[in-house]
Amino acid sequence: MKSINFDHISANPLLPEVKEAMIEAINKDYHNPSSQHRDGEEAAEALEQARESVAKLINAAMPKEIVFTSGGTESVNHAVKGVAMANADKGKHIITSNIEHNAVIRSLRRLKSAGFRVTSLSVDENGRVDPKDVAEAITDKTILVSIMHSNNETGTIQPVEEIAKITREKKIIFHSDAVDSVGVVPLNVQEIGVDLLSFASNTIYGPVGVGGLYIRRGTRVFPLIDGGVQENNKRAGAENLIGIIGMGKAAELAVRDMDSRYHHLKNLKQKFLGELPDFIDECIINTHPQHSLPNLVSVSIQYIEGESVMLMLDDDGMAVSTRSACATGSLRASHVLLSLGLSHADAQGTLVVSFGADNTEADVTAFLTSLKNVVTTLREISPLYK
Repeated sequence: MKSINFDHISANPLLPEVKEAMIEAINKDYHNPSSQHRDGEEAAEALEQARESVAKLINAAMPKEIVFTSGGTESVNHAVKGVAMANADKGKHIITSNIEHNAVIRSLRRLKSAGFRVTSLSVDENGRVDPKDVAEAITDKTILVSIMHSNNETGTIQPVEEIAKITREKKIIFHSDAVDSVGVVPLNVQEIGVDLLSFASNTIYGPVGVGGLYIRRGTRVFPLIDGGVQENNKRAGAENLIGIIGMGKAAELAVRDMDSRYHHLKNLKQKFLGELPDFIDECIINTHPQHSLPNLVSVSIQYIEGESVMLMLDDDGMAVSTRSACATGSLRASHVLLSLGLSHADAQGTLVVSFGADNTEADVTAFLTSLKNVVTTLREISPLYK
């Protein structure tokens, strides 16, 4: 039985056009893009064409501002650690939020062991950082602010433009983790004002294992990986050319289809939220009602445990998650949901429902029907439910 996928935040299927572009690239048997002969130059040309497509997706000023990586996690590590190492002579204070992805949290934990000081800001009940808190946390030793564009568990979008205004005025580097935003909502790095932006190929229906880091020209960042001079001397090692070509094609399609995808996803989300109360009572919606991604809803179903719901839905052919795939296996309640003020019990009863371009309204109805049956079964045996 083929599952209906409502876990697109963890992985998206390759678009047919992306797959074709990658197969064509494999059949061409490209050489190393760093080689100086004709075959190498042909490979380098394909690499730069992909870079131009990705740069266009986020409106980078020039393709050179894009550094290809192995994925979103490496892009985040490169940004956070690279800025810290390159600017430690100016200060060792970094500002972030309580709801960041583990790639940010653990990078900062590593930096703290090296003598850096980290201020982690609280969020409001809707999961948003107050820009005023950012301004108040800045000291003369602050070298970096890292606040995500959208949260990977709730879908809530942060006021990054307002934060960027503050960091520009203070001449502090601003990084934003936009792995779950790029290709889903229109993102223009010129309008936002960020200095670094992390993103990943699989979010835009490209291959897993490829990502990108936007580095605004003039921003001081040390390479995370040392070796050769690839990626304009920003990231050593032979590029994953086949994957990058796939990402480039996915970026082209994301630019072309942005409006239609956005409205399709938003319609599915609105249908889900509009009909959910008819199927399930006593739920908490953790996603911001206005400032949020069109493809993600975090819902806490009270009195039952989310992982049990997920497993029973899986048996019914519905793929959904309880939290970020990167945090799977942890028995702790989500730090994101606890930061919103949820109890441990409600946090443990949470599902992250994420829609994709391949979902239909009929899929949503089928999912809600299955969810109602699962919740009814589990609540009947729950000692908390009356």
